[in-house]
Amino acid sequence: MTKPGSIDVSGIVKTIRPYVSRRGFLKSGSLFAGAALAPNLLLGQEPALKKLQVAAVGCAGKGAGDISEIANGNEIVALCDIDHAHAKGTFDRFPNAKKFFDFREMLEEMGDKIDVVTVSTADHMHFPIALEAMRRGKHVFVQKPLTNTIWEARALAEYAKKKGLMTVMGNQGATMTGTRLLREWIEAGVIGEVKEVHYWTNRPIWPQGKGIAFPETPVPDTLKWDLWQGSVAARRPYNPKIHPFAWRGFWDYGCGALGDIGCHSMNSAFWALDLRGDFVVEASNVSEFDDVTAPQRSTIEYLFPARNGRAPVKMLWQDGFANVNTDKGFIRPPGIPKDLQLNEQFGQVFVGTEGVMYCSDAYCSSTPVIFDEKLKAKARTIKPTYERVKGGPTQELARAIRGEGPKPVSNFVDHAGPLTEMVLAGNLAVRLGKKIDWDAANMVARGEDAAGAFIKRAYHSGWEPDLA
Repeated sequence: MTKPGSIDVSGIVKTIRPYVSRRGFLKSGSLFAGAALAPNLLLGQEPALKKLQVAAVGCAGKGAGDISEIANGNEIVALCDIDHAHAKGTFDRFPNAKKFFDFREMLEEMGDKIDVVTVSTADHMHFPIALEAMRRGKHVFVQKPLTNTIWEARALAEYAKKKGLMTVMGNQGATMTGTRLLREWIEAGVIGEVKEVHYWTNRPIWPQGKGIAFPETPVPDTLKWDLWQGSVAARRPYNPKIHPFAWRGFWDYGCGALGDIGCHSMNSAFWALDLRGDFVVEASNVSEFDDVTAPQRSTIEYLFPARNGRAPVKMLWQDGFANVNTDKGFIRPPGIPKDLQLNEQFGQVFVGTEGVMYCSDAYCSSTPVIFDEKLKAKARTIKPTYERVKGGPTQELARAIRGEGPKPVSNFVDHAGPLTEMVLAGNLAVRLGKKIDWDAANMVARGEDAAGAFIKRAYHSGWEPDLA
């Protein structure tokens, strides 16, 4: 019998692999495990250095950057975007790539010429595009958040495991040196036991909140609006304030401020402190919102129980602050200098029993700041235990596909899927206006039947998922 919240797909394991520390991994024979990713090296053959054939879906904005990143050492063979005017810059840069509006037509026509697919579209289309690519045996890169519903994140993770494909989510911080330093220092006990983690952002920087109107506007000839709406059940008229940017505020298309930045910022705590599994999450200070768009401001508190020798952790998320240094509603993290001017856009603070660490961006891209001189000296003695990644997540993925490196840290199965589920549970607390007791194994909010409609979306006719 299928448990509540699980996905009835034959052959897919329904549990997330237990967390294993780097030290534990090394002790258990990582050299042999790593060699399994590069069988040509085991056989004494030359490394497989062929260029990967790349197809990209979503070619403007962030997509343009993702394509530029993966193009290094690989070949862009197909480009797909529902808005050819918006994607023109990328189209012009890769004149030999075949151009498409519909990703399904691209995969049908070019399937035997594609090794890997990048997905950099609006959030609601991450799932159907990545699923179809994997169904056809393609490795995939998907921008963050992995999906904009919890059920879809679980489904993609399980399907990736079933198909045995290489995957990665575009939360760039997972590849950055600062994230690795932070975990190394936490594991070494530099700031003692971590009790609290604080995140903040100035997002949203697009219109959202109760009663925002987007009147109908004629659809440009270069845009396939119905295809852009894709799997979403409700159909809305086109307005240029929705596409190409303000869709982030819509529950149907995006995930609000939390979905935009949460998978970037919260990645550091998720990875360093092993925050998978059950937790309690509650929202407060939530501004007005409706069934269409997310609120302008919210505070979300997660409480994670003790796990694998780690103490309980409180994680506080705050969004919607134009300037956290002057806004009286901002909850300033404890332990940092009173005169420290925090980054107004984003930031993160880890509070331990012996000290604090501050990262002044969403990605933890730079070296974390420790304010105690003795702790700084201790941190300088910690030797690296996590390899440094060059070229960002798309190049991390490309190396893994070729067998030149391990699978990406933020792969769907072990990391990106459960991280996205954790982040999006915060939106459950916002939308229901209740404390959520999250049952990770069964993918349900205990005692809250109304949460089901937000965990799994209704699909537009013809867009129902095919998980076979």
